[in-house]
Amino acid sequence: MRSTGICCPVVCAALSLSCQHVSAQSSVTLGGMTDISIRYLTNDDSQNDGRLFMANGAVINSHFGLSGTEDLGNGMKTVFDIENNFNPQNGSMGDSGRLFNSQACVGLASQYWTLTFGRQNTPLFDKLISSYDPLTYANYPENSWLPYALGAGLAADNAIKYTGQFGNMYVGAFYSFGSNYEATGASGFSGEIPGHLGAATYALLASYSKGPLSVGAGMQQVSDNANDKQTLFHGNFAYALGQTKVYAGYMRSHDNTGLVDTLLAEQPIPDINQLKNTDRIDDGPYAGVSWKANGPLSLSGAFYYDHMRNATTGVNTTGSGSRYTVVALAEYSLSKRTEVYATVDFNKVSGAAAVELPGRSNQTGVAIGLRNFF
Repeated sequence: MRSTGICCPVVCAALSLSCQHVSAQSSVTLGGMTDISIRYLTNDDSQNDGRLFMANGAVINSHFGLSGTEDLGNGMKTVFDIENNFNPQNGSMGDSGRLFNSQACVGLASQYWTLTFGRQNTPLFDKLISSYDPLTYANYPENSWLPYALGAGLAADNAIKYTGQFGNMYVGAFYSFGSNYEATGASGFSGEIPGHLGAATYALLASYSKGPLSVGAGMQQVSDNANDKQTLFHGNFAYALGQTKVYAGYMRSHDNTGLVDTLLAEQPIPDINQLKNTDRIDDGPYAGVSWKANGPLSLSGAFYYDHMRNATTGVNTTGSGSRYTVVALAEYSLSKRTEVYATVDFNKVSGAAAVELPGRSNQTGVAIGLRNFF
């Protein structure tokens, strides 16, 4: 039968009510942030030259995404989240190999728990940005080395994640069948094949918040195809005192995969196979403070430290070393969605950590930026 393009009033009314019902039970949200800055770095290459450049923003890089829910009834709903990190200075994707490099997951949720499947952030990442990192997620790449490297990137492909909220208690559990992952270090790392027995990531985390206090602890382990492992244990603390919030945390990593060496290196290092089974140990405390004025100004400061043993020196030997980073950040809100900011950071390495900076044993960065949420 050929359509006349005319709808019977009764049918039109029924369709209208049906659409309203679906709309009331479902939602899709587009959101994100564009953040760009002008940054200067000292000792930015092996010749110790300085560099002035435009960069993706501080704190959390520019991103956009879609998230949504559908009510299934009886307190259940479907949820999804897809998110892309991008570089506003040139319009490129944050990861040229995938469109939704931050998250791409779908799952089910109830009042107390959520179960999702796909590429996802680990529970540690979720809690760092929401509760326990004084800079939300450590600032520029030069300063985010501690949680990024010891947390093995803090995201994984082919993952199942469970999160539950039971009163003041949050619990998270995470398992990845293996990641399509290439590290950005000097020698590269591609030690996982999805579905390969032994090539997996799993994590457990518990966090308790009541009033001004929040404490958490957990562990995370990454295995490569040879079943070599990198294991992280962490403890976290935050306490609010009026407009001021103080933070402290500790990360301890034991690595036999070569992953930590590879992720941290800014100078040439041996082949990944030569870094395996070295029993690299990292002890990484951090602390910080943030202050929110009654007006539009907020100030934050952070200190990250790592003492390493059995770390590569870049000349086929291992040794001990240390690294620390100090960061100060000032933010000023022009509106509910727009901020300007200025930040100063200083990195210092010694011993085996010398390979973690491209030139001299220290590096200073300064930046100003503009951020808009949408």
